[in-house]
Amino acid sequence: MANQLWRLALVMSSVLMLATTAQAEVVAEETEEVRRKDSLAPLLLSDFEQPTTAIAEWMAQIEQPAIQVTGVQINVTAAGLNIALETNEPLATPSTSVVGNVLIADVPNAVLALPEGEEFQAANPAEGIALVSVAPRGDGIRVAITGTEAPPVAEVRTEAQGVVLAVTLGEPGEIAEEDAIQVVVTGEQEDGYAVPDASTATRTDTPLRDIPQSIQVVPRQVIEDQAVTELQDAVRNVSGVVEGNTFGSTQENFIIRGFQQGFQLGSTLRDGFRANGSFSGVRDLANIERIEVLKGPASAIFGGAIEPGGLINIITKQPLEEPFYSAELQAGSFGFVRSTVDLSGPLNADRTLLYRLNLAYERGDGFRDFDQGIERIFVAPVVLWRIGDRTDLTLELEYLNDERPFDRGLIADGDDVVDIPFERILGEPDDIARNEELSIGYRLEHRFSENWRIRNALRFTDAYLPNQRAQPQRFDESTGILTRAWSDQEYFVNGYALQTNVIGEFSTGSIEHTLLFGVDLERQAYDSEGFGTDAPSINVFDPVYGVAARPEQDEFPTEAGIFNQQIDLLGIYLQDQVTLLDNLKLLLGGRFDIVDQRTELGGRFGEGESQQQYEAFTPRIGIVYQPIEPLSLYASFSQSFAPNSGRTVDNSILEPVRGTQYEIGMRGEWLDGRLVTNLAAYHLTRSNIAATDPENPDFSIAIGEQRSQGVEFDVIGEILPGWNAIASYAYTDAEITRDNSPLEGNRLFGVPENAASLWSTYEIQSGDLQGLGFGLGLFFIGERQGDADNSFQVPSYVRTDASLFYRRDNWRAAINVKNLFDVDYIESVPNFRTAINPGSPLTVLATVSVEF
Repeated sequence: MANQLWRLALVMSSVLMLATTAQAEVVAEETEEVRRKDSLAPLLLSDFEQPTTAIAEWMAQIEQPAIQVTGVQINVTAAGLNIALETNEPLATPSTSVVGNVLIADVPNAVLALPEGEEFQAANPAEGIALVSVAPRGDGIRVAITGTEAPPVAEVRTEAQGVVLAVTLGEPGEIAEEDAIQVVVTGEQEDGYAVPDASTATRTDTPLRDIPQSIQVVPRQVIEDQAVTELQDAVRNVSGVVEGNTFGSTQENFIIRGFQQGFQLGSTLRDGFRANGSFSGVRDLANIERIEVLKGPASAIFGGAIEPGGLINIITKQPLEEPFYSAELQAGSFGFVRSTVDLSGPLNADRTLLYRLNLAYERGDGFRDFDQGIERIFVAPVVLWRIGDRTDLTLELEYLNDERPFDRGLIADGDDVVDIPFERILGEPDDIARNEELSIGYRLEHRFSENWRIRNALRFTDAYLPNQRAQPQRFDESTGILTRAWSDQEYFVNGYALQTNVIGEFSTGSIEHTLLFGVDLERQAYDSEGFGTDAPSINVFDPVYGVAARPEQDEFPTEAGIFNQQIDLLGIYLQDQVTLLDNLKLLLGGRFDIVDQRTELGGRFGEGESQQQYEAFTPRIGIVYQPIEPLSLYASFSQSFAPNSGRTVDNSILEPVRGTQYEIGMRGEWLDGRLVTNLAAYHLTRSNIAATDPENPDFSIAIGEQRSQGVEFDVIGEILPGWNAIASYAYTDAEITRDNSPLEGNRLFGVPENAASLWSTYEIQSGDLQGLGFGLGLFFIGERQGDADNSFQVPSYVRTDASLFYRRDNWRAAINVKNLFDVDYIESVPNFRTAINPGSPLTVLATVSVEF
């Protein structure tokens, strides 16, 4: 208890310090990273520093209605060109600045209302001018004019019908090509569905079109439009991903390309760091910027603990230079209430210290008949310190306190799910699970030059996860009687990970390289203690609860079962992204891992210790060919290995799980990059898998080899102005291909052969109803096998979601309806007949948010 109070005091002190400092600051700029390039590429509007605005001026702008710019006209003159922003009333005088060869003009308190779209661009409108771009920027409009040899010069005139910039060419300076700069914004992403880059596949910021492996990104805009509050609702938009074993709805686990994530170490990452495997709880999304899902083996870059189906990497929000304040309130069905706060900005005048603070509080009763619902508190401060021009240090902390029912769900009856109301529980109404987790870490980056940098990061996590439940055991179909057992468990989880890598860009003749070399060190430790004894049986058709009191730990007739495990991993990896030609790229990589695994048993499990150490090399090879600018064709080969979670009845640890994948695919970026498509076909094998020993359910056996092969298709982006969509389809053929038991030839449990999703929104772009939008979603999951024996199946379903929203200035209000037609469906099956997870019924959620 003293430990917990100390942690809470530390967190709240950090919150108060950051919030107080944030209120005292009045100026900021948008975070940006400047790096030199070898060519004078035109720069876009989002690439540049925003001028400082005092709070008094800023508040005055909010109070005034924004002036609509209804047209942009460019007229070539003898001296250069005139750019006219057309309005029905005078605009404020723009402020101007110069970055590199670009002249920037910021027009405050204005909004674009162009009939042809949300932005205006004109390439090479006059000699010496490479690009003119006009786009929204904060509470105003930004005009960027890129000169080919020097920054243009502009005379600004305000008129009754708008603003005119009379542009003339500047004198060429002494800027050589190698000194030309490109400004890269590293703060908040612009609203939108299509994301051009990702870091998960290569640990470098790489365009998706250059990655020879299937990767999908779920951006923040999709999360907001769908009113997503849990990770499972976000990744249902991605092909080949379905929910796996949730351990009584207390954890997040997924099946990717047919394979369940590892029980101990898991395949969900946070900013490239592994979460606490299956022992981690339900993650809060308050500080998430986007979610990247990499399909297929990833051990070549993330080490020997990633299952071959793929991984999910959660990218968190980072501090901004521009002051940003956001608050959101959600309320809906089953007593659900959730509030979040997002604050960011500078902590000092010269903006070498930036912060971000995300807070969330949530409670809800849920649709299942438990005495107590979900209640959680989440706090996540981040501080960025720019130690110098070349060195940045980021300090991060997350604190989560979560309490929710432990809910094993429904049970199977013959070859189907027992026919009882979905809200009926088969444990006890006071079954509960708790999770208190503290995570701290840092990220340090030093840039030796424009082309070479070193990164070092550390993350430490400590969690305590107790639960108490009446565990369903065996069901008698003839009588309706379900036997149960009292279970009282505690998990103590802690671990750290240290990552160091060097990234360098260089050329060998005409061939360009991006080299990555790194070393990872990781330790994960799990200590558990569990008590169990018989509990009163229950009739599932006419349940009576509270027949006997739940025993305290010292009242259990048998001693505790003790299971402790420690896994140490050391990995060294090397990767080279090679540009052979502008349209031909090669990815070569490999990693060598040493894994040490120790297990200790005690109490009613018997006394015993076991240790296993093994080494592995995992390669990855991929090639990308781009026959035309928007299309990429790729092929890849990759392997993986992971520590086995299983141990046999004689207490020996199974050999590591091995995976091998062959993949080919096509990725397209259409409509000037606003719409992204990805088509992939793969063949993936996984060998030496642990499964529950049917004779000894507390232990495991190896069941040989599993194979998954299929086709996946993903689409995301803006089809027309205001019309966004994200869609997916997956065909997955997953089965047990080699085994010494009747399981051989069975389909893998929980894996639908066909699955598809579609979510689309449209927002009215002009007129009296501008800002009003509508959304519709369809989520289809085909029939799945309920267990490895294929003894029962859960039927297919289609879930329909809808939304109605309205945006105006810095306000947004929305109503989201999930499961519009109130269909009964099964969310997941974890290979147990007595732990089937039902999906939520018709749910309505209202959201109001405001940004400053």
